[in-house]
Amino acid sequence: MRKRLISSTSAVAMALALLSLAARPIVGQVRNTTVNSVVPRTSDGHPDLQGTYDLATMTPLERQRGAPPSLTKEQAEALEKAEVQRRDTDNQPSDPNRPAPPVGGDTSAPHSFFEALEKAGGGAVGGYNRFWLNQGGSYNVVNGQIRTSIVVDPEDGHVPPYNEAARKRLAAARATPVSTAVERQDGVAEPPGAYDNPEQRPLSERCLLGFGSTSGPPALPDYFYNDLHQIVQTRDSIMILSEMVHDVRIVRMNAQHLPKKIRRWMGDSVGHWEGDTLIIDTTNFNDKTRFRGSTENLHVVEHLTRVDDKTLLYRFTVEDPDTWDRPWSGEYTWPATDQRIYEYACHEANYALGDVLRGARQQEAQEAAKAKK
Repeated sequence: MRKRLISSTSAVAMALALLSLAARPIVGQVRNTTVNSVVPRTSDGHPDLQGTYDLATMTPLERQRGAPPSLTKEQAEALEKAEVQRRDTDNQPSDPNRPAPPVGGDTSAPHSFFEALEKAGGGAVGGYNRFWLNQGGSYNVVNGQIRTSIVVDPEDGHVPPYNEAARKRLAAARATPVSTAVERQDGVAEPPGAYDNPEQRPLSERCLLGFGSTSGPPALPDYFYNDLHQIVQTRDSIMILSEMVHDVRIVRMNAQHLPKKIRRWMGDSVGHWEGDTLIIDTTNFNDKTRFRGSTENLHVVEHLTRVDDKTLLYRFTVEDPDTWDRPWSGEYTWPATDQRIYEYACHEANYALGDVLRGARQQEAQEAAKAKK
């Protein structure tokens, strides 16, 4: 069973209602000779991409060190079984008579991608209880290959390193005094102490934008929870709703990009069809989202293709000459699901922020007391 936080999101509901009213009904099915399967189509002849999809997967964005590009069925099943056992162990009730944890928390080396991710998210002292997590339980399969990374170009499965311009920019951002630091989504360039200031808390924590790049572009798995996405399709517009923080992207079909002076949180997305593939070109990002430390000149091109009546293939290419010396690409499948997207509650009764700030003030007082000695 999925566990979710729930809130009222009237703007999202209105967008869904308007697009649903405008959606063209399916009038038939046409055989897609490329993938040899029957693909539903809308009245304008294009593949019907509508539905809800679960992006949760065990395949990480970047390939883990020493991993092959793909796994055999036996290798994948063994890793998936081990991950299930790890989660089952975490789900067991805590022993009330257990000894105190080690000083400084658990600093043991992780044994899997998800264990490493959870340790990074919660630090040595731990994060969410397993009850709140809803992670992928299998690897992604593309063209019959069980993939070990979403990144496919470069072939090593890794995002290219930052170029010199990006390294200088990020170093300068980290050295910026907290009082003048720019609010941003990406934590790559946060100055020390940014978490002590309510105005500089990450955009995702303030419920302004989804964690990581769940909404995109590019749209990536969260690896923790809330990985559902819904597509509503009309002749003139396509909506992609991300369950995480209820982000909504509107793709304007066969349109021109907005003037460069108009910048948006998730960029300006313009779509067109090339055969049976939806191409989405996104520019005009603002200077706050900064996907993986990129600039507002980020350019993302996405391809969505219906592989069969239950699966979409999602491909993307990212480029920003001020951040990477070459474009890079990834791909993974979006399996359809009958699970429902619930409204996402984020800031109702957000007592955590007050606790965080009180903790920071307490730490400052302790440090001041030590300095006087």
